[in-house]
Amino acid sequence: MVVSNEKGDRRERELVNALDEAGFAVMRAPASGSATERELPDVLAGDGGDFYAIEAKSSSGDPIYLSGEEIEALVYFSQNFGAKPRVGVRFDREDWYFFHPGDLYTTDGGNYRVKKETALADGVDFEEFVGHSEKVTLNDLEEDEDDGPDQSVLDVLSAFERGDLDIDEAAAMLE
Repeated sequence: MVVSNEKGDRRERELVNALDEAGFAVMRAPASGSATERELPDVLAGDGGDFYAIEAKSSSGDPIYLSGEEIEALVYFSQNFGAKPRVGVRFDREDWYFFHPGDLYTTDGGNYRVKKETALADGVDFEEFVGHSEKVTLNDLEEDEDDGPDQSVLDVLSAFERGDLDIDEAAAMLE
């Protein structure tokens, strides 16, 4: 049986390695999670444009809870460091998902919770987080149905494809 802390450490190293492979400068904060004077985020990552302080949590499937103090410390550190605060969650057999602390569900006791369904539906997945893709939902697709090219653009492209127009004529018509 894997001790919870060992699994969390392994997941943090996995996140650090994935961010490194995605081109981020990244490090684990060695004192995170231990009884130190300063509360530090688990991971610091930057790609020259965006800088993140990440509190990383993993679960086998149960909801993930964070204390109000953990979130306060993350936000405080992020503001002082000049980083964007993020909570990274990973459920077994799923990818990492990221949330701004302000987007997390707050319990009556002042703690924070992320359910697996919430992570999958509303979280920013790893590929979007590192800038390799953009998450598209069914709602986005419905909203974008009317945003296609207008008929005149399609007519010009069809004429070019048939050979009725050369590239310069088509380009001039599309300007």
